[in-house]
Amino acid sequence: MAKVTGIGGVFFKSKGDPKTLAAWYEKHLGMPLEAFGGAILKWPNDTAGDKGLTVWHVAEQDTKWFSPSASSFMINYRVDNLVELLEQLRAAGVVIVDGPQSHENGKFAWIMDPDENKIELWEPMAWDEKNKGA
Repeated sequence: MAKVTGIGGVFFKSKGDPKTLAAWYEKHLGMPLEAFGGAILKWPNDTAGDKGLTVWHVAEQDTKWFSPSASSFMINYRVDNLVELLEQLRAAGVVIVDGPQSHENGKFAWIMDPDENKIELWEPMAWDEKNKGA
């Protein structure tokens, strides 16, 4: 049977000017914008111990997970140093909703973009016996 092998892209509409929103992602999250206006993220650039993976999940209609965003989606971005990135974001006045929080599979924090989309930031850590309950 043919099957899905990964996430090939993430696409969403901007509430305002898409170029301005893309520039915000480039400035604050280091997204390397290409000539077409989007970014291409490659797994070989990710140095996490899990060797790269993407989580896919469908949430309940009444979930509060995406709050305070009213969007029907939330994107999780893998990051290489969550504490340093949060310091940069705070200094730039970016709204930090929560975090950092440590879990057995890494550190997490949540921010808002200018279109009021909640974004999950994740510094991965291999999920094994030594860091369960971290």
